[in-house]
Amino acid sequence: MLRIEHFTKTYGKGKPAVEDLSLHVEPGDIFAFIGPNGAGKTTTLRAVAGIHGFDGGEILIDGVSIQKDPLSCKKVMRYLPDDPSVFTYLTGIQYLNFLADVYGLSASEREQRIKEYADAFGITHRLGDMTGSYSHGMKQKLALIGALMDKPKLLLLDEPFVGLDPQAAFTLKQLMHRMTEQGAAIFFSTHVLEVAQKLCNKVAIIQNGRLVAQGDMDTVRGNASLEELFMDLVEKE
Repeated sequence: MLRIEHFTKTYGKGKPAVEDLSLHVEPGDIFAFIGPNGAGKTTTLRAVAGIHGFDGGEILIDGVSIQKDPLSCKKVMRYLPDDPSVFTYLTGIQYLNFLADVYGLSASEREQRIKEYADAFGITHRLGDMTGSYSHGMKQKLALIGALMDKPKLLLLDEPFVGLDPQAAFTLKQLMHRMTEQGAAIFFSTHVLEVAQKLCNKVAIIQNGRLVAQGDMDTVRGNASLEELFMDLVEKE
């Protein structure tokens, strides 16, 4: 579903932010992308989403190049940044209906899915309010509903659990499992290593713009916890 091949991204004339990164995310994967702040996680996610250009390598989404045909790629994926912004001059339901129009969802599809996800995240009673009145966590939930609503083949998330209350975090994990059971793929960054260890079947660890480990979660971890492995790898760099 997602193939990153020898990806390199440099800002200005300095050292590459990400260098020669290759990894594959298959249908059914919940793939954790972890590393210290500044390691290159967000840069990679933004390149996959088509927001950043890059200097070397290739990124393929469902077999299509993000550089050569970004529109086709964006039709099958959704990206949620670490600090999602919503249109604050719209109500929650207006915002979701706007996205449903963009996605081309029918009236029955949008009604059913908005109800399903808004009920799951506990914000149905706030959909009539202006999003400018929402807390950060409420905006995060609304943005997640927008990303999930048309059931994308590939979901990209940058620190999705930051700002979510425990109930919403539990709901998101359930929905992620449901998506991948239906054949979607999820690639997300997180600093919450305990969640990544329990939730994900695959993991990649990046440090100073280069991969230092990747593969099946249990194989990469061995007998250590993900936190112990991460600290060991980072301290060696």
